[in-house]
Amino acid sequence: MLFALVSNGALLTPEQPDTTVPWWSFSKTVLAAAALTLVRDRLVNLDDRVVEGPFTLRQLLRHEAGLADYSELADYHAAVARDEASWSADDMLQRLDASRLRYTPGDGWRYSNVGYLFIARLIERTTGLPLADALTQRVFSPLGLSQVRLANTHADLTSVNMGTASAYDPGWVYHGLLVGPLAEAALCLDRLLSGDLLPQSLLLQMQTVRTLGRPIPGRPWTSPGYGLGLMRGGVEGQRILSGHTGAGPGSVVAVYQWVSDDNIASCCAVFDEGANEGAVEAEVVKHLSAIDGIIKD
Repeated sequence: MLFALVSNGALLTPEQPDTTVPWWSFSKTVLAAAALTLVRDRLVNLDDRVVEGPFTLRQLLRHEAGLADYSELADYHAAVARDEASWSADDMLQRLDASRLRYTPGDGWRYSNVGYLFIARLIERTTGLPLADALTQRVFSPLGLSQVRLANTHADLTSVNMGTASAYDPGWVYHGLLVGPLAEAALCLDRLLSGDLLPQSLLLQMQTVRTLGRPIPGRPWTSPGYGLGLMRGGVEGQRILSGHTGAGPGSVVAVYQWVSDDNIASCCAVFDEGANEGAVEAEVVKHLSAIDGIIKD
């Protein structure tokens, strides 16, 4: 496993190889941050309906919009396994019958990548910019990150550690697949949650979660929840993790922050060329616990 650690705003692992990896669903946290800058600038409202359906931006960000997900389609998994080129977004939405809601928005919870496709479209529509440019303008440049990019084609994955999925088409990630150094993933989350990109009121809303139930077998969560583009909840040791895990063919990435008893924020990003989300999350907890021990000493 590869890892990167940030504590008190400083990168602690400069010796770590500057490996570029897929950020998978940690991309959702970045999309959420960009969308919340639109709210910050009063260009959109969290609780206004969006043009894609009878649901709000808040409901999309929290996976409460009633949407299904293309991971439910057997044909999708078969096509990815055969290293086929991705379908168009419109083709995917038609195959999924995405216009048919699975529950009334706000009345349930169901993880949906489709919701984040709609968020990406809202960002482009509101800014008048391609998604890559909008994310650079609203998130990466303000946070001082220069090596993250959006992968649109297989050629964009050259030099990216894709684990066992060397022939993967990033178009299968319909909300956009970010790739970048693992260290920049840790810095991104640390600067987002500990900095001034967003006002405290929006950071509080981002971290206000819908509790998702009991502990998850094989994973370190004792009280999992989901906020606005953030997985957030308790783990053993009475700590609260905030961040996101992402999994795709061939690899897993997990990027999380917690705050020590001394109010020092530490962030850890872990990447593994496997498919065990629980093991990668446990590695995050191990490294953050080690930082806590150093702080106490």
